[in-house]
Amino acid sequence: MEFNFFKVETFIPEEYLKNLRKSLNDIGALTIGGNYDNCMAVSKVTGSWRPLQGADPFKGEVGEICYAEECKVEFCCGKEVLIKTVDTIKEVHPYEVPIINVIPILNTYEL
Repeated sequence: MEFNFFKVETFIPEEYLKNLRKSLNDIGALTIGGNYDNCMAVSKVTGSWRPLQGADPFKGEVGEICYAEECKVEFCCGKEVLIKTVDTIKEVHPYEVPIINVIPILNTYEL
Protein backbone atom coordinates (compact mmCIF):
# COMPACT_ATOMS: atom_id res chain seq x y z
CA MET A 1 0.00 0.00 0.00
CA GLU A 2 1.32 3.41 -0.93
CA PHE A 3 0.58 6.33 1.38
CA ASN A 4 0.11 9.86 0.06
CA PHE A 5 -0.68 11.60 3.34
CA PHE A 6 1.15 11.75 6.63
CA LYS A 7 0.44 13.06 10.11
CA VAL A 8 3.47 14.85 11.53
CA GLU A 9 3.96 15.50 15.26
CA THR A 10 6.70 17.35 17.08
CA PHE A 11 7.23 18.88 20.50
CA ILE A 12 8.71 22.37 20.70
CA PRO A 13 9.06 25.23 23.20
CA GLU A 14 6.25 27.78 22.78
CA GLU A 15 8.62 30.62 21.90
CA TYR A 16 9.59 28.74 18.69
CA LEU A 17 6.00 28.01 17.64
CA LYS A 18 5.39 31.16 15.54
CA ASN A 19 8.57 30.63 13.51
CA LEU A 20 7.79 26.93 13.04
CA ARG A 21 4.26 27.71 11.82
CA LYS A 22 5.50 30.32 9.33
CA SER A 23 8.31 28.11 8.04
CA LEU A 24 6.01 25.11 7.56
CA ASN A 25 3.30 27.21 5.94
CA ASP A 26 5.85 28.80 3.58
CA ILE A 27 6.72 25.37 2.13
CA GLY A 28 3.06 24.30 1.79
CA ALA A 29 3.11 21.75 4.59
CA LEU A 30 0.11 23.34 6.34
CA THR A 31 -2.15 23.67 3.28
CA ILE A 32 -5.32 21.57 3.01
CA GLY A 33 -7.71 21.41 0.08
CA GLY A 34 -6.01 24.29 -1.71
CA ASN A 35 -8.29 26.77 0.09
CA TYR A 36 -6.87 26.60 3.64
CA ASP A 37 -3.41 27.11 5.02
CA ASN A 38 -1.83 27.38 8.48
CA CYS A 39 -3.76 24.18 9.37
CA MET A 40 -2.23 22.68 12.50
CA ALA A 41 -3.22 21.77 16.04
CA VAL A 42 -1.24 22.83 19.10
CA SER A 43 -1.61 21.37 22.59
CA LYS A 44 0.38 22.30 25.67
CA VAL A 45 2.00 19.28 27.32
CA THR A 46 4.62 18.59 29.96
CA GLY A 47 7.61 16.80 28.50
CA SER A 48 10.37 15.06 30.39
CA TRP A 49 13.86 13.89 29.50
CA ARG A 50 17.21 13.14 31.09
CA PRO A 51 20.30 14.21 29.15
CA LEU A 52 22.98 11.52 29.28
CA GLN A 53 26.76 11.91 29.26
CA GLY A 54 27.85 13.58 26.02
CA ALA A 55 24.54 15.40 25.50
CA ASP A 56 24.32 19.15 24.92
CA PRO A 57 20.78 19.81 26.15
CA PHE A 58 18.76 22.89 25.21
CA LYS A 59 17.30 22.76 28.72
CA GLY A 60 18.23 20.69 31.76
CA GLU A 61 21.43 19.25 33.18
CA VAL A 62 23.26 16.07 32.23
CA GLY A 63 22.17 13.22 34.49
CA GLU A 64 19.08 15.05 35.84
CA ILE A 65 15.47 14.50 34.77
CA CYS A 66 14.06 17.73 33.36
CA TYR A 67 10.34 18.59 33.13
CA ALA A 68 9.17 21.46 30.96
CA GLU A 69 6.06 22.76 29.27
CA GLU A 70 6.18 22.20 25.52
CA CYS A 71 3.79 22.55 22.62
CA LYS A 72 2.75 19.41 20.79
CA VAL A 73 2.29 20.37 17.15
CA GLU A 74 0.25 18.12 14.85
CA PHE A 75 -0.66 18.50 11.18
CA CYS A 76 -1.17 16.52 7.99
CA CYS A 77 0.87 16.95 4.84
CA GLY A 78 1.24 15.31 1.48
CA LYS A 79 4.02 12.97 0.41
CA GLU A 80 5.40 15.60 -1.97
CA VAL A 81 6.44 17.92 0.88
CA LEU A 82 7.24 15.36 3.59
CA ILE A 83 11.06 15.39 3.35
CA LYS A 84 11.14 19.21 3.17
CA THR A 85 8.75 19.28 6.15
CA VAL A 86 11.05 17.16 8.32
CA ASP A 87 14.08 19.20 7.22
CA THR A 88 12.25 22.45 8.05
CA ILE A 89 11.34 21.24 11.54
CA LYS A 90 15.00 20.31 12.16
CA GLU A 91 16.15 23.77 10.98
CA VAL A 92 13.74 25.68 13.25
CA HIS A 93 13.84 23.36 16.28
CA PRO A 94 16.18 24.30 19.15
CA TYR A 95 16.61 20.79 20.60
CA GLU A 96 19.75 18.77 19.97
CA VAL A 97 17.56 15.80 19.00
CA PRO A 98 13.99 16.90 18.18
CA ILE A 99 11.24 14.30 18.26
CA ILE A 100 9.52 14.20 14.87
CA ASN A 101 6.88 11.50 14.46
CA VAL A 102 5.74 10.76 10.90
CA ILE A 103 2.65 8.56 10.70
CA PRO A 104 1.15 7.37 7.40
CA ILE A 105 -2.60 8.00 7.21
CA LEU A 106 -5.50 7.24 4.90
CA ASN A 107 -7.73 10.20 4.11
CA THR A 108 -10.70 10.74 1.87
CA TYR A 109 -9.76 14.33 1.04
CA GLU A 110 -7.01 15.78 -1.10
CA LEU A 111 -4.43 18.00 0.56
